[in-house]
Amino acid sequence: MEITVLSGSPKGDDSVTLQYVRYMKKTFPDHVYHIFHVARQIRKLERDEKAFQDIVEKIALSDAVVWCFPLYYCLVCSQYKRFIELVFERKKGEAFRNKYAVSLSTSVHFFDHTAHNYIHGICDDLEMKYIGGYSAEMYDLVRSRERARFVQFAGNFLKSVARQAPAVKQFPAVVRSEFVHEPGPSRQTVTTGDKKVLILVDEEKESGNLGKMIKAFRDNFIHDVEVISLTNIDIKGGCLGCCQCGIDNVCQYQGKDGYIDFYNEKVKTADIIVFAGEIRDRYLSSRWKQYFDRSFFNTHTPTLKDKQIAFLLSGPLAQLPNLQEILSAYAQFQLANLAGIVTDEGEDSLRLDELLVDLAGRVVDLAGQGYVHPTDFLGIGGMKIFRDEVWGMLRFVFQADHRYYKQHGYYDFPQKDFKTRRVNFFMMLMTKIPAFKKKFLKMIEKEMVKPLKNVVESK
Repeated sequence: MEITVLSGSPKGDDSVTLQYVRYMKKTFPDHVYHIFHVARQIRKLERDEKAFQDIVEKIALSDAVVWCFPLYYCLVCSQYKRFIELVFERKKGEAFRNKYAVSLSTSVHFFDHTAHNYIHGICDDLEMKYIGGYSAEMYDLVRSRERARFVQFAGNFLKSVARQAPAVKQFPAVVRSEFVHEPGPSRQTVTTGDKKVLILVDEEKESGNLGKMIKAFRDNFIHDVEVISLTNIDIKGGCLGCCQCGIDNVCQYQGKDGYIDFYNEKVKTADIIVFAGEIRDRYLSSRWKQYFDRSFFNTHTPTLKDKQIAFLLSGPLAQLPNLQEILSAYAQFQLANLAGIVTDEGEDSLRLDELLVDLAGRVVDLAGQGYVHPTDFLGIGGMKIFRDEVWGMLRFVFQADHRYYKQHGYYDFPQKDFKTRRVNFFMMLMTKIPAFKKKFLKMIEKEMVKPLKNVVESK
């Protein structure tokens, strides 16, 4: 059996994820493995169509494909994303059709599911037979129980390919609209006051729905609003995953390109940030992914805290719940407020203009209030994952995170709440007494709501 491994790490041979593939190769040596470092070599693959075609041809001759990648900001890294874009741009989908596929990732399990959902959706778009995903914690391979689990997964994958098992297509094809937005006259009714509004776009185009949406949105403001295109920022490349920034937030690119100064001087100083982009495959563009990945020089600390953020998107967002979750999560782990998302899906220019008018007024109003929506599972669960990892095994790597978390009270572990621990200990002993337990169960409903009622009644 021939297996093509598409390695999605900028680190190439030194990729943590790739070690799992190597272990699979040694465990199941009766197969031929072709490993291509498509993320590391993305610039070459963009320039050299023959090198790209060689990979495509090997995929066409293979029985299965392993999508192998580390997690970068809820997805794959921008370099891997760019490879996927090239597959569609150069119309090479035929080579992938009916090939068996799995996705393999390593991470601390922070939104690993959204990355696997994305790859699964891409496999469905390419009409591959997706067998499943395996999300490993970075060092699972050194643990005997997890190593055995991974061998089972790999073995079951190979068995599925050998017996030509059927596969279920989970993600429906994305249907794109031909709607052309025709904006109405500008209104210029919103004043920003002392709030700075920044619109970021991956590629500024006046034509097309996105360009028209940006203009219509800007025209709602009395004063000019700054628009910056990422194409005009000096960005030498994507995040390299080197973790050099972990100690003191100094990136390997420091002084080598303009991204860090741009982020510090423009993004961090804005009160309202509007991200504008077109949906590409099942995400935004790889240029947008590069922007998000490169912001990791701030490591796992929120740099947009208390800011208002919004999205102007051209494309079928309603058909992509996975992307919706990623956008919401981004706002939450930045401790920012997601003021709104406007897309061109409604196919009604008048309605779209009304949504843009409302969004312009709303972001300024919310900024004035200093309102930030409470976090839900996405924000709270994600924060606790990083809190525990930085407190524990990753502290020496991410020392900057540790200092920030310590200073801002992130280490609020429940075991430090000694009062609650004493109450729990006493109550657990008391409920072992049948008479008290019976009385307690009758009282519990009223006692649970009592503190809240007291607040309401004191209003």
